[in-house]
Amino acid sequence: MTEEQQLKLQAFLDGELPESDGREVAAWIARDADATALLGELKNTRNALKGFEPEVKLPESREFHWSKIKREIERIAPESTVAPKASLFTWFRRALIPLGAAVALGLVAIIAIHTVPGSHHPIPMTANVMVGDANAFTYRDDTQDMTVVWLSYPTENKFAEKSSADTLPAK
Repeated sequence: MTEEQQLKLQAFLDGELPESDGREVAAWIARDADATALLGELKNTRNALKGFEPEVKLPESREFHWSKIKREIERIAPESTVAPKASLFTWFRRALIPLGAAVALGLVAIIAIHTVPGSHHPIPMTANVMVGDANAFTYRDDTQDMTVVWLSYPTENKFAEKSSADTLPAK
């Protein structure tokens, strides 16, 4: 017996079949012993379960009961609210707060780099020309604590060395 035939027998027992299908199933039960046996089992099962199912009666009608449940769900459910449009001030605040935080972090990083010992970038060189002598050049490097004085006098000067051509013997 197929599952569809078993379901038809259950529907016949529950009185859910149309009249024409009900007559066909009654004729089928009369000529088939398996169908008769299954119908008997279904009846016994239904009768056994009837005694265990307490009948619950509601104080109000079914429609009223479900309408109360529906009203309670609607009361508890959050109302859908449409978010107001953001004003220009709100937009600026949303944009400038993260931007300000990024700038502040950048400043903290720059200050930290310049305060850590050994992380200084060399200070640009300073050069001073002494006013008293146009042929002297002074260089001061504060990062190295060094001063260099460059003297550039012409070769005719009495302090200049003689060139190698002047010192070579004549041939």
